[in-house]
Amino acid sequence: MSEKNESNKRIAKNTALLYVRMFFSMAISLYTSRVVLSTLGVEDFGIYGVVGGIVTLFDFLNASMSGCTSRFLTFELGRGDRKNLHDTFSTAMFVHIAIAVAVLLIAEPVGIWFMHAKMQVPSDRMDAAQIVFHLSVLSMMINVTQVPYNASIISHERMDVYAYVEMANVGLKLLIVYLLQIGNFDKLVLYAVLVFLVSAFIALFYRVYCVRNFSECHVHRVWRPDVFKKMLAFSGWDLYGNLSVTMRTQGVNMLLNMFFGPIMNAAASIATQVQGAVMAFAQNVTTAVRPQIIKRYAAGEVNSMVSLVRNAVKLNFLVILLITTPLITELHYVLNLWLGQVPPNAVVFCSFTLLFNFFSNLSFLLVTGIHATGKIFRPSLINGSLYLLVVPISYISFRLGGAAWTSYLFNVLAVFIGMLSNAYTLKLYIKEFKFDNFLFRDLLPCLSLMIIVFALSFSIGYVMEEGLLRLLIVCFVSTITISFVGYMFILPKSIQRKIVEKINSKIRWEKEI
Repeated sequence: MSEKNESNKRIAKNTALLYVRMFFSMAISLYTSRVVLSTLGVEDFGIYGVVGGIVTLFDFLNASMSGCTSRFLTFELGRGDRKNLHDTFSTAMFVHIAIAVAVLLIAEPVGIWFMHAKMQVPSDRMDAAQIVFHLSVLSMMINVTQVPYNASIISHERMDVYAYVEMANVGLKLLIVYLLQIGNFDKLVLYAVLVFLVSAFIALFYRVYCVRNFSECHVHRVWRPDVFKKMLAFSGWDLYGNLSVTMRTQGVNMLLNMFFGPIMNAAASIATQVQGAVMAFAQNVTTAVRPQIIKRYAAGEVNSMVSLVRNAVKLNFLVILLITTPLITELHYVLNLWLGQVPPNAVVFCSFTLLFNFFSNLSFLLVTGIHATGKIFRPSLINGSLYLLVVPISYISFRLGGAAWTSYLFNVLAVFIGMLSNAYTLKLYIKEFKFDNFLFRDLLPCLSLMIIVFALSFSIGYVMEEGLLRLLIVCFVSTITISFVGYMFILPKSIQRKIVEKINSKIRWEKEI
């Protein structure tokens, strides 16, 4: 019980540190995005988003090995096997180096061909776009070989490192904006160079930290076929799932460029930034609990793991709902306030991506439970197939004259069905997880609360004019409603008691002072 309490305290502490990291990042990102859009212009901003996106078509290799490496390092930590932990890290490092080389050899010729043959890039911007692409490939290679180090930090639950590094990252982002404005050079190229240098510096810092603090991060010459086979078996089907996610995301982005031009890509880039900012709130909880989910399963504490997954689902949903409600209802005002110059269709794209966040994050938590078992064939096949269908369905829709936002609607439907499938799969693999409990005690109450809060918020929008006052009132009403209903009807009794204990201890502490 004492060990469980310690792990719960560690989750709470890590979540708080990740929130500190997120607030720093979000505050600066809101400012820098506006300045970058204004400085580059809508067309160059769209070119940067879609050309950089070509490289992420190859990100499925990295994403698959990232999830695999994180799972196996965390699992060995949960078992307490230091030798296997060291061998696993070194084996993963060699695999990631091979992937980085493969990315270089494949991405360069394929990407350049695609840019010239299929994409709508103005001829006078092609040279700049190619420089953006080459730098994106280099960034991708750095990120690939960075995966084992990031996985080690998360496995050891050293989330404070992310908070400190993000403070440095914030300062560097501000420097990028300053140099972009005063630089007497092609703004698109300058922006790409500066972003690359910052990402390389951050990666170097993480590597130095890991080598100095974690013994397993000292790479040694070892080849463990047994470890490699386990990782290959795990990542093999995960490769299909991550390839499907990449194809869905970047495939839709490419289709938007082919059918509607780079202006539509600018709207898609804004939607992606808004989605990422909101996801950061809930992913703080996800990142903090993920190592504990895997460690508890590795230690045989299955009931505790199931309880942690279900509680994290509820907390994540409430956090996303808290942030998303005022954004969706007041999105037009917020985007104008933030950007000044809002690309066409940005509002509707953002609305669908915000809805997508709800089910994507819940799905990720369920998949984490599945990953703990090491059985990923079923979820990868089902989810991957659902996500891949989005691209051809979007293509058919666009060919028939459908609006650009239809692809985002298909995204939401696919991730919702995938989430339900993941819950049922977890029930098949872990008998302690009950699908009916998840459906009727976790998901249904959350969706009911979402309908109630959206109805209240949109009602306020109908009776008041758009502006800061209406935004503040929507924020106040939605926060009170979510907090009260969430506490009374969604959070389990154990968390309710802890909240009351925290409040009582705070009151007693203030009285003593």
